[in-house]
Amino acid sequence: MKYIILLGDGMADWPMDELGGKTPLEYANTPNMDIIAGGIKGMVKTVPDGMHPGSDVANMSVLGYDPKKYYTGRAPLEAVSQNIELKPEDVAYRCNFVNIEDGIMKDFSAGHIPTEKARELIKILNDSLHFEDIEFYPGVSYRNLMLWRNGKTDNTTPPHDISDKPVEPYLPKGSAKEVLIEIMERAKEILKGNTVWKDANAIWLWGEGKAPMLPGFESKFNKTGCMISAVDLMVGLGKLSGLHIPTIEGLTGFLDTNFSGKVDAAYEFFKGGGDFVYLHVEATDETGHMGDVNKKIEAIELFDRKVVGEVIKFSEELPDRLKIAVLPDHPTPIKIKTHTAEPVPFAVWTSKTEKKSDKYSEKSCKEGVFVDEGHMFISKILFGE
Repeated sequence: MKYIILLGDGMADWPMDELGGKTPLEYANTPNMDIIAGGIKGMVKTVPDGMHPGSDVANMSVLGYDPKKYYTGRAPLEAVSQNIELKPEDVAYRCNFVNIEDGIMKDFSAGHIPTEKARELIKILNDSLHFEDIEFYPGVSYRNLMLWRNGKTDNTTPPHDISDKPVEPYLPKGSAKEVLIEIMERAKEILKGNTVWKDANAIWLWGEGKAPMLPGFESKFNKTGCMISAVDLMVGLGKLSGLHIPTIEGLTGFLDTNFSGKVDAAYEFFKGGGDFVYLHVEATDETGHMGDVNKKIEAIELFDRKVVGEVIKFSEELPDRLKIAVLPDHPTPIKIKTHTAEPVPFAVWTSKTEKKSDKYSEKSCKEGVFVDEGHMFISKILFGE
């Protein structure tokens, strides 16, 4: 038996009046996810009580690691992805390029700044911002890092939580606030009127944490595994847990990402003898943060057609049966443009068994089984526990 988790980040949502009381997932045309829902379906609680419903916490949970035990922050996971060494006393911060106008967070992604433009701006910050023990590192698009050697953690807020809101109430509030706010203010002066990417007129520091550690996936589950994702957070989780990370061109974390490259990489991993693949798609979350219902429906349908449908097709070519699980990590409701912590719908189907169709949605999955500890979900997939 082979196993694959197909995760549409932030895919779950709330019912919307403009969709006749349906969620984007319920409204979208998803014939392939509906096939998966013809197997087993239900709800899983991916965010433990009292924890922030970030993709870091939720995906760590889905991958089989209890966030209450292992989570140290989002940025250090992304540092691992980039092979940036964190000493025990170092602190990593996520550094978003953002657009702030008249004190309002207009765009947490700076217009989805292209990666090459972000790299140019990161170089400018490193060349112009002279803070002792502070270094900036480029990532993918707006998702970059700041490392503070011998640094302090703080109380920060993700910028996607404050879209269209005044930023002042959400500035850092802990023991490091003076340093962090000064860095952001000086960066704003440097970026003002830049000709590299005009929408990137500020940075936002958040997601701080120190170096994490995870037990190896293979030793924990006795399965060889592979992580496929465009975003550094997921690559960091994969590297920390010892998963294989394939190199795939054209990954953007948005609607224009290389879906077929992801599916091809999963197929090759299985053909090479691998046991488990975690295939993550970010576009369903990004469009939720944008508050664009039409783009979110488009992202869901792309995920269904170009990922789920293609995996169903290639599963029939494998000599082993393939157990396919589909789920989001958390909801990203269009109405509020940020994450929530409620349980998410999942569906599981095994290839070479009868194909039945049953609508995959939040409403239909509530009629199925309930998994109240998200980090146990993968054991139920791998071992039927």
